[in-house]
Amino acid sequence: MEAARALHTATALVNGKVLIAGGYDQTMATLASAEIYDPITGRFSPTDTMGYGRVAAAATLLNDGRVLMVGGQDAKGIAMASVEIYDPITGTFADTGSMLTARLNPTVTRLSDGRVLVAGGYEGTSHGQPLTSAELYQPETGTFVATGSMTTARRNHIATLLNDGNVLIVGGYNGEAVNAPELYNPREGTFKLVDSMSSPRRYPTATLLNNGGVLVAGGYERADGGALASTEIYRSVGQGSSASGGRFVASGSMQAGRGRHTATDLGNGKILITGGYDGQVPLGSAELYDIASGTTTATPSMTTPRWRHTETLLPDGRVLIAGGADATAALASAEIFTPYDRTPWATGLVPLQG
Repeated sequence: MEAARALHTATALVNGKVLIAGGYDQTMATLASAEIYDPITGRFSPTDTMGYGRVAAAATLLNDGRVLMVGGQDAKGIAMASVEIYDPITGTFADTGSMLTARLNPTVTRLSDGRVLVAGGYEGTSHGQPLTSAELYQPETGTFVATGSMTTARRNHIATLLNDGNVLIVGGYNGEAVNAPELYNPREGTFKLVDSMSSPRRYPTATLLNNGGVLVAGGYERADGGALASTEIYRSVGQGSSASGGRFVASGSMQAGRGRHTATDLGNGKILITGGYDGQVPLGSAELYDIASGTTTATPSMTTPRWRHTETLLPDGRVLIAGGADATAALASAEIFTPYDRTPWATGLVPLQG
């Protein structure tokens, strides 16, 4: 990449390119810079700089193809309420309405009607208070409005839009790892608890499956660590769930316990899981979860161990893995995973050739 960066964002654009923005560099400096990855040329190029440096911000694609960049931590280490929009046509960032609450490490989820749910995170510094509050971004006015609060304060959680339009919130941290999944109903603007997971999970991944379930994988079971290899699947109403709105069923274990990893549905019946941190070292290992069998198998390791990285599905089925950090500092390197069934002569993860 143009810059080493970790805790950045990566957003697949409508034109097939990937916007990568913010994060921190090898000196731990907060970055306002952004760049574009072009999968046709295999190269990164700079684009407009954000108005504010952001670490651990959140980003999502809007219905009109622009990118909403939300919150994060500024260069002074303080949570931000400011929000910007990137326009891929003009290649520029512009301010939009600020959030009602400054948030570091929230989740952002584009709803079926185009609004964006921003939930949780924490205020102040990285030692600040986890939040229960949530708010909605309204693209037509460029403003935020309050919505119902979560039942449990949390940061380091995951949010997934379900096929029925509800949003599943799982895991997180509020002084201890959280096991209190809940559903957001955008029609009512309310959250409600659903059945518990098998374990608390801080920094898990959550991947929507074609059958409407959600694969929840890994994370940390304690505030001080305890990387999990276990996975489980959330089944919503109509999939054999309980009256509480959904339930979790055990699935196969990963090859390694990991948190702060990434997971991507390849669209071929497999989910790619890469990197992360096992409580002692960043991981270079990668594995494939088979949706039909509920089992994982190892796939070739990345060229570089990394966590706090991003993983983005490209239009041709390959996956871009960018940045993050190894055991010493933020990384500028990126690599491409090529599924075996796309080009049989490919061998998993290969370095990008410039």
